[in-house]
Amino acid sequence: MHPMLLHAFIEHAAKCYPNECCGLIILQANKACYWPCTNVSNNKTDEFEISAQEYAEAESQAEIIGICHSHPDATSKPSQRDIAMCEASELPWHILSWPEGDLRSIVPTGEPPPLIGRPFVHGIWDCYSCIRDWYSETLQINLPNFERKDGWWEGDEELYLDNFAKAGFIQVHDQLQVGDGILMQIQSKRVNHAAVYVGDGKILHHLYGRLSRYDIYGGYWQRNTRMIVRYVAKSET
Repeated sequence: MHPMLLHAFIEHAAKCYPNECCGLIILQANKACYWPCTNVSNNKTDEFEISAQEYAEAESQAEIIGICHSHPDATSKPSQRDIAMCEASELPWHILSWPEGDLRSIVPTGEPPPLIGRPFVHGIWDCYSCIRDWYSETLQINLPNFERKDGWWEGDEELYLDNFAKAGFIQVHDQLQVGDGILMQIQSKRVNHAAVYVGDGKILHHLYGRLSRYDIYGGYWQRNTRMIVRYVAKSET
């Protein structure tokens, strides 16, 4: 990182401490500049969030070529969320430990993590992401993505029930087939978890706070199932 960019980044991190700072690197008139942003996260000491409005404002004036944030009282080592969000943004990420002052940069690889054993990062690597990636890798079908904020199931939203048809699925009541989606209600008033049936009595799923894995479909998972849905190609509807 150019010394002038790093200086601006450091000043912003010091100003925001003990909260995380966040900003963008923009390319304006062929010159890279640091664009400080406001951290609108509800947990500013451990996370950051740039508002969509602020991001759009920067994007309207210049090309965004990087995302920056600080790690107060911690190392510059990227968290699993940092890595996941870097992949989602398709931009380099620059992480500054403060007040230590160490800088580390990561770049997206463009490759999804393995289906089994991936860490949970809601909205990026979660139960729906696991299903989307299985469909992409196994059936070469690209399911649509849906915005989902952490804790949505604590409100009135029914993310799965409202969107399964938009993703190309219909409700079924017959014997499970490979690729069927299993919608579950786990310790919530909402249908808040989903798995994909992969055959031989097994499901692939990714529970909140755990690594993605295979499980035998039965017992607890079957008791908490609320709906089975099946992907139907448009030509078949």
